[in-house]
Amino acid sequence: MKLLCFLIALFAAQCFSNPISAAVVPSVEQRVADLEAYIRNTAPEHSLRGETGPGHNGWMMLSAGLVLFMTLPGLALFYGGLVRRKNVLSVMAQCLGLSGIVIILWWACGYSLSFAKGTPFIGGLQWSFLRGVTADPNPDYGPWVSHNVYAMYQLMFAIITPALIVGAIAERMRFSALMLFCTLWMFLVYFPVAHMMWASDGWMNGLWNAQAGVRAIDFAGGIVVHMTSGWSALVLCLLLGRRRGFGREAIVPHSMVLCMVGTGMLWFGWYGFNAGSAVAADKVAANAFTATTLSAGVGLCAWALLEKILRGRPSVLGMCSGAVAGLATITPASGFVTPTGAILIGLIAGVSTFFACGKLKSFFRYDDSLDTFGVHAVGGTLGSLMVGFLASSEMNPNLVTLLKPLIGHSLWLEQLKAAGLVLVLSIGVTAGLYWVIDRLIGCRVSEDIENQGLDLAEHGEDGYTR
Repeated sequence: MKLLCFLIALFAAQCFSNPISAAVVPSVEQRVADLEAYIRNTAPEHSLRGETGPGHNGWMMLSAGLVLFMTLPGLALFYGGLVRRKNVLSVMAQCLGLSGIVIILWWACGYSLSFAKGTPFIGGLQWSFLRGVTADPNPDYGPWVSHNVYAMYQLMFAIITPALIVGAIAERMRFSALMLFCTLWMFLVYFPVAHMMWASDGWMNGLWNAQAGVRAIDFAGGIVVHMTSGWSALVLCLLLGRRRGFGREAIVPHSMVLCMVGTGMLWFGWYGFNAGSAVAADKVAANAFTATTLSAGVGLCAWALLEKILRGRPSVLGMCSGAVAGLATITPASGFVTPTGAILIGLIAGVSTFFACGKLKSFFRYDDSLDTFGVHAVGGTLGSLMVGFLASSEMNPNLVTLLKPLIGHSLWLEQLKAAGLVLVLSIGVTAGLYWVIDRLIGCRVSEDIENQGLDLAEHGEDGYTR
């Protein structure tokens, strides 16, 4: 019996001492190296490979919620306050309806077309129905953030982009026509532009793709969000035509209270929009947070001062518009510029959008109902160009990885190329889609419905009890 026990013990010792079967235990140095990688937001190489970082992951889930908060209820209230009483529910319904549609598209194939590897211009379908998009990190988009959290974060950008278009066509476009237009527009404009600018193999992703044809940068969506929606909005409002009575009778906001509340919600949510685009709770996010605040404040003050000088008094609407203009214009530059650069961008944002929404709009007499073009297209385009002059590797060390020769020199030319391509794509696709949809189902409501208001005619509801 003693001999048998000895043989068993000897066999067990041989099994557990076998280096092939023994688990490799990371050393203390390797564990410390991975913890340092977590602090620095770089990829882990040892014990924590494939793990998510609770701080970074938590920040990204919060940021996703903040960006959704920008649309629902922020943008809905902002736009709802600016239209007439009889149309308040219609713009809210449009924002809400687009949120549902884009969520389904994103799950089905939108995320895959935007971010999966494919061609330089559009992604493949390997992530359709979010197959393979798990809670493990995808190192292409964030070494410490769950892939599915990153996908949901980017979904919120996809939701707000077509919702911005609502502001240009408010009070006169059919709900069904807008839903169809935006569905097709996502495939032809948003998904390709998001892939080109932000996908790891995107044609215009100068920050991370060494093979990029255009070496541009867009930190949080000046090109992808504001330019695409803003320039498309201009074309759509021109093709739809002016609202009845435009230029002959006063068409004024029915509730500046709702507009002001919506502005505050947009500003609050914008921290997730810009600082969240660092895809980590790190120094780059902190710099973007600072730049966002400074630009918004300067844009607000610039509008107020110009109104005081030219019109005798600042308006709440002007201050709200200036704040949103400052936010939109700093978006592409927020994670790349110094505080002084953010102040300059905010000043340019306030002045340029003030004259775009006032002088330019009145001179050409186009009916951009709620100034989507004047604020988002003008602001997004200028911000995308300004970052080419003001980007600083001191604020974002990632700039020296592939773009070091361009910083302070010719980066603005790359920005101009990217902005020009997106401008032409947005205009051309919008015009073509309008032509098709208008002939299929009609885009504009009838004169009777417009006079009655879209709330009752399109949704059978009234925003207020009478």
